[in-house]
Amino acid sequence: MQDFFSLSRWMPGLVTLLDYRRDWLADDVRAGLSVAAVALPVAIAYAELAGVSAVVGLYSCILPMIAYAFFGTSRQLIVGPDAATCAVIAAVVMPLAAGDATRHWQLVMTMTAMTGLWCLAASYFRLGVLADFLSRPILLGLLNGVAITIMVGQLSRIFGFTFDESQLIERLAATPDYLALVHWPTLGVSALTLIIMLLCRHYRPLWPSSLLALVVAAGVLWYLGPERLNIAVVGSLSEGIPDFQLPEFPPGLMRDLVLPALNLAMVSFVSMMLTARSFAARNGYDIDADREFRALGVANLASAVSQGFAISGADSRTAVNDANGGKSQLVSIVAAGVIAGVTFFLTEPLQYIPTAALGIVLVMASWSLINLRGQWQLHKSDKPAFWLAWITFISVLFMGVIPGITLAVLLGLFQFLRNVMRPTDQLMGMNEEGVVHTLGRNEEVKAIAGVLIYRFNSPLTYFNASYFKRRVLALIGLEKAQPNCLIIDAVSCFTHQDISVMSVVGELHKELKRRGIHMVMAGRRSQMTHWLQQAGIRVGEEGVLVYPDLYEALRMTRCYHTPAPAVTTEVAEAVRSEA
Repeated sequence: MQDFFSLSRWMPGLVTLLDYRRDWLADDVRAGLSVAAVALPVAIAYAELAGVSAVVGLYSCILPMIAYAFFGTSRQLIVGPDAATCAVIAAVVMPLAAGDATRHWQLVMTMTAMTGLWCLAASYFRLGVLADFLSRPILLGLLNGVAITIMVGQLSRIFGFTFDESQLIERLAATPDYLALVHWPTLGVSALTLIIMLLCRHYRPLWPSSLLALVVAAGVLWYLGPERLNIAVVGSLSEGIPDFQLPEFPPGLMRDLVLPALNLAMVSFVSMMLTARSFAARNGYDIDADREFRALGVANLASAVSQGFAISGADSRTAVNDANGGKSQLVSIVAAGVIAGVTFFLTEPLQYIPTAALGIVLVMASWSLINLRGQWQLHKSDKPAFWLAWITFISVLFMGVIPGITLAVLLGLFQFLRNVMRPTDQLMGMNEEGVVHTLGRNEEVKAIAGVLIYRFNSPLTYFNASYFKRRVLALIGLEKAQPNCLIIDAVSCFTHQDISVMSVVGELHKELKRRGIHMVMAGRRSQMTHWLQQAGIRVGEEGVLVYPDLYEALRMTRCYHTPAPAVTTEVAEAVRSEA
């Protein structure tokens, strides 16, 4: 029994597979074949985006998908190459590789291994809470910026020229000058690929449109001959299991990969969790964020060992899995087996795939990431979120992917600190039934004469304790008649012992005592009494009064039976403005 619980903790996917139901098999096999049909062309296209050989994209699917099937907690999630992760890898590695293809590939593998190690470290320290760190508006702006950056970068492949510029804005400004360099046969292949994908999605939405388009484009090039038309193709690919390679670049380059790998781990995890949680909720089960962090780390290490690049949760392939009725992690194993078969035995036909067609696949994949309408609609519902999303979006466009991601992480940190350092707060009152509610939102809730009940909606710590004191004194000053006692809801804000907080509480108690106001703590009676006494603050009639809850505090202070007509306008407005 102990061995089973240990297995369940470390390999929850394997536990699901050991308890597999036979009636799931048909759905899982069908879903696995469908996922493989979508993953094959996308993996090849994303390899081109990352700047490595097309076969590396296939390597990045096989072992990572099997690893996630054993270590992941989501039954629907499919991991694999992702547009955002590949764009980040390319932006980091290309300047360091300086045009050396072998070094480029080795740096990609090293960065992938570092990303996996960061994920494992985060899982060990139970940092799955970071799934909520990058807010949806920030991630929305980030993905919109990355998608547009990718789409502009693929214009050179689609039209058959090469950009001399490296940044998005410069490329857009120079695009008119490149129109005279358009290679018409390449543009024709791009148009053919786009038409097939659009027709397939319109008339046969369940078919793998990208795979069908690449098969047709490769067939046309094989028949006509790519050399005769001077159209760039993927070229010959190695077959079989790749030989393990140790990095052969200067160790100092690894220092340049540490922080980008951390950023990549953060963005990949948050993006993966959004997908995993949405499909888990749709199918009626929960996932464990800490174990998902571990699963992502193991999958990235598996990708690095197999000479692949960093992976994340793939929303499009997960949607294909769900649409085809996939029931368990066996879908990933079936899809990985199909991709492995193609990688090891059927790579010869892949050499005729035109890179222009891969550019169209990437543009279509990136187009599905764009949600500028949703980003704009934030203006109506949440203006701070609106500005966060647009600042991130513009930063990615003007500064580049890596600085944009760094800024997104910092914005997430600043947003968190702002919410903790300057949280909302409320004054409380009582209705006719004797129930305590927030003042200012319900006319039936009345203030209690002589009593100020205060709630601070954040854990008190050293960097917001002074703000807590200022808010209490400011709200007391706005009262027309000075209250006899101040009741603080200790449950919401006194969550842990902090000597700096206790020092501020002592100062506040002295100031209130000087004004003739009793200070009352409601909730956490044993803890609060112990913490106050340890801080040298007197507890009892001559000090701070401590009661088990708000109702006991009101009853014992004998102030609850004289309701005031209403909360004062000044106080209600002050609370609403802070909120």
